[in-house]
Amino acid sequence: MNVVPGTVLEDLPVAEDPPAPRERTRRIITEVPSRADRRFNQITMGAGISVLALLTLVGLFLMIQSSDALGETGIWTFLTRTEWRTDVTPARIGVLGLLAGTVLVAVVAVAIAVPLSVFSALAITEYSTAKRRKWLVGVVDLLAAVPSLLFGLWGFLFLSDKIVPISLWLSQNFGWIPLFKTSEDASLTGSIFIAGIVVALMVLPIITSVVREVFSQTPPGEKEAALALGGTRWGMIKTVVLPFGKGGIVGGSMLGLGRALGETIAVALLLPQVPQKISESIHILQNGGATVSGFIANRAGSDSFTTSGLLAAGLVLFVITLGTNMIASVVVSNSRSGAGVEI
Repeated sequence: MNVVPGTVLEDLPVAEDPPAPRERTRRIITEVPSRADRRFNQITMGAGISVLALLTLVGLFLMIQSSDALGETGIWTFLTRTEWRTDVTPARIGVLGLLAGTVLVAVVAVAIAVPLSVFSALAITEYSTAKRRKWLVGVVDLLAAVPSLLFGLWGFLFLSDKIVPISLWLSQNFGWIPLFKTSEDASLTGSIFIAGIVVALMVLPIITSVVREVFSQTPPGEKEAALALGGTRWGMIKTVVLPFGKGGIVGGSMLGLGRALGETIAVALLLPQVPQKISESIHILQNGGATVSGFIANRAGSDSFTTSGLLAAGLVLFVITLGTNMIASVVVSNSRSGAGVEI
């Protein structure tokens, strides 16, 4: 510092100390929902409660209307009896034969639809360009909009004859498996196998939409890391995408299963709707079989006791379908991929 001669050092200005930094106070963020938010919450809450109320009312209606048939037959007898005869006294009605056909059709449909849905979802999310992805999604969504009546007519008038050679080949080469075993000179049309194929096409868009949504939420960083480590595209899918979407695949499959269990019009056209024993229904390639929904559609408008029995069968199907969908929701919500996916 240059000091002018004759200047007293005490007369020089003294630099002031810098001000002490202010202590930062934590900002407390409080969520104060606006009026629009409160109104939206009320509307969504009301919608959820309304859905639960409707489901409860449907269940109560089915229980009340089916009380006559269940009271006369007995709940356990109704659940374990195969035949359905109202032309005898006392009437002998049961839902076991109908449930066997319903479950078999749904299992065949899901077994065919799930692999196709997973491959379709992978093709849309991982292999398609952005432009191609748009119209592929549109095609899948458009398939979901086709009425079930058209699927049933298409299966009855066109597909049945085309599937008969496949059924014959399966019977000749895999007849040692009980599912593919057929009786001599058995008709191969109007079978559970054909009905399952048609129902598979109906549930395929539902499963594909759920699985595609799950696959699209796979973290990009993990996919890029797998590719950066030298993995192929299929290797990345096998190690990252499929494990991430495992819960979505299971949940979507069970959601499709619930849809297949309740299909009505298509199976009413494709199956003879005659209840069979489980040992007979398990032969899915030959003519025969009945489902709960299709049987109800064919017998609607009968006498009061038969109507009560049909409603009892509908109550059983209602409980099974509701339970299947609830399990699907739990599986998805508890899986890794379910964090951002709601069914």
